[in-house]
Amino acid sequence: MAVLTPVSDADARALATKFDFGTLSSIEGLAAGSVNSNFRINTSRGVFFMRLYEEQSVDGARRDVGLVKYLSQIGVATPAPLLTSSGESLVTVSGKPAAVFPWIAGTIRCQATVTTHEVRAVGGALARVHSAGEFAPEGVIGEGRFRPEDLFDRIDRIERANDVRFVSEVPGLRRSLELVVAARDSGLVIGLTHGDLFRDNVLWSDQNEIAALLDFESASRGPFVFDLMVTILAWCTGNVLDEVLASELVRGYTEVRPLNDRERAAMLTEGSLAALRFTITRITDFALRTDAVGPAIVKAWKRFWFRYLSLQALGQEKIAAWGT
Repeated sequence: MAVLTPVSDADARALATKFDFGTLSSIEGLAAGSVNSNFRINTSRGVFFMRLYEEQSVDGARRDVGLVKYLSQIGVATPAPLLTSSGESLVTVSGKPAAVFPWIAGTIRCQATVTTHEVRAVGGALARVHSAGEFAPEGVIGEGRFRPEDLFDRIDRIERANDVRFVSEVPGLRRSLELVVAARDSGLVIGLTHGDLFRDNVLWSDQNEIAALLDFESASRGPFVFDLMVTILAWCTGNVLDEVLASELVRGYTEVRPLNDRERAAMLTEGSLAALRFTITRITDFALRTDAVGPAIVKAWKRFWFRYLSLQALGQEKIAAWGT
């Protein structure tokens, strides 16, 4: 289970009282996520979702709930945090900051069922998030925890672990990251990025429309094209990187927000950085984790190294033509 911090019955009952949820029936840990602890709260007044922030400070958690509240208010399909009876959107549970949200009914697509309809809708939804960030309140968009310097620090952590599985991988990871970072264009359009719009962060209605975009905790200020490439790698890769799906996702995105020439020219570089970001963090957050408790689903880092190699094989010219 992705429950790094357990919640006692007493804490759960106190939480239900704070939010005026009526009688608590049960609280269930959810097998989802890698960083935070997530729970389903069943009460006499309905079902709710709670996120316990494991790594974020109170300020970071407050920024996260402030952002999703803003996005919900302007029409982005994401649930706003609920308020306690005293008007607070952030509470303390088991000594850590926590937020509670409505439970949104919906399904998650497995890769085998993803079609051009889904990726086109996801591309458009991502573009609307990018556009929405222009008028976000001051202080709700941070600089993020996965900047290049943070990734180099994580590579250092992998090296210090001296794990036999990764000793030979560290030089290649470091050199690849150095080359990609050196090739980045500093003049790209930047703004609010989701950073983690994977299939498990999109819920679909029975009508096969997007019911909700979830998990803005990795949201930060960054290049839009980087976020677009994260989403392409997440939605368009099974045994191979599917160029038809990738092209449709970009088409859905550009129907809402066109890409300029510099952004298209940066797609290979930013996609390579995205692939390396998840290669590295899946090593540090999953493969090297030694907690007694932790996520049951181990996300394989080699899947994103494969995506990195796939992008190199395709080359800039093919990638830049997606969606045209």
